[in-house]
Amino acid sequence: MLKSSYTKNLIEAGCDEAGRGCLAGPVFAAAVILPKDYQNEMLDDSKKLNHAKREKLRTQIHEDAIAWAVAQVDNGKIDEINILNASILAMQIAVGKLSIKPQLLLIDGNRFKPYHNIPHECIIKGDGKFLSIAAASILAKTYRDDFMEKIHQEFPYYNWRQNKGYPVKHHKQAIAEYGITQYHRLSFRLNEQVKIPFK
Repeated sequence: MLKSSYTKNLIEAGCDEAGRGCLAGPVFAAAVILPKDYQNEMLDDSKKLNHAKREKLRTQIHEDAIAWAVAQVDNGKIDEINILNASILAMQIAVGKLSIKPQLLLIDGNRFKPYHNIPHECIIKGDGKFLSIAAASILAKTYRDDFMEKIHQEFPYYNWRQNKGYPVKHHKQAIAEYGITQYHRLSFRLNEQVKIPFK
């Protein structure tokens, strides 16, 4: 089982994002504060879990967390400030939405920017090490998946319901055939991704 906390006494919020490598859609992030001695053997990095387990865990995190919040930064802002800064911004917005102010932020990955003088620790592959970060990864992933399934209804030929905006073959082929939508990230050089000029 993953570690329940990084410190003994501080109120910790685990933070993670989802959708960083996608060609379309927002980047989502979540922040989660769990009870200090929380235990959950099923809870793990969202990428290691199937859809059914993520959905079950999302409900459990909603019930068990002391506080949780989800935020998103859209593709326009991603193009404006780049995906790294957008991912950090989304995590900061999520932290700001928490009903309890954390005393320490546990950040998945190796980059973050100070937020409201709250100390932070960057932990590489933290979503596979700490329960709070894993919980954040699951909320970010499931809420983003819901969003991509919703906009799939507008543009079904990109098959976002299945690929969630990632640069898989079908998605690239659809971009080559139909061009881009208002949800695509222009800064990702999509014409180079698909190697075919846009119409």
